[in-house]
Amino acid sequence: MKKLLWFLLGLAGGLVVGHLLNKDPRGHELLGSIDRRIDEFADRMSDAYYAEAARRDGDEPA
Repeated sequence: MKKLLWFLLGLAGGLVVGHLLNKDPRGHELLGSIDRRIDEFADRMSDAYYAEAARRDGDEPA
């Protein structure tokens, strides 16, 4: 139960800090930069996944 409480406090604290950062123009820019990096990473992972799936589909015997 104690671990759940710490988890919830950390989650709430992170949300508060994120909200305060988003209010500040520099913080808003920082969060936008992080969001772009995450999107780029997700796009690369998706491309790699579909390339691997296409490669495996092409290797199967007929």
